[in-house]
Amino acid sequence: MTDKTRLDVIVAPYGREVRLDEVPFESGMRLLRITIREGRRFTVLDLDARSAAEWGRVMTEWSNSQAGCDSSRCAS
Repeated sequence: MTDKTRLDVIVAPYGREVRLDEVPFESGMRLLRITIREGRRFTVLDLDARSAAEWGRVMTEWSNSQAGCDSSRCAS
């Protein structure tokens, strides 16, 4: 594994922090590393592009439903 690239840091409710990093490996594989910090506890998930796309789709659908959006007015 070489150096990761920080993509974003999201400050979430209740003092949580979500870090998104791209992690390249010597084999050429690249994963999205999601690190969730809750106080002193860390949860780390590594996702491939397909899994990240599926997760992103589900989160976008949920977010749009919470905001009262339809597909013509909100993120797709």
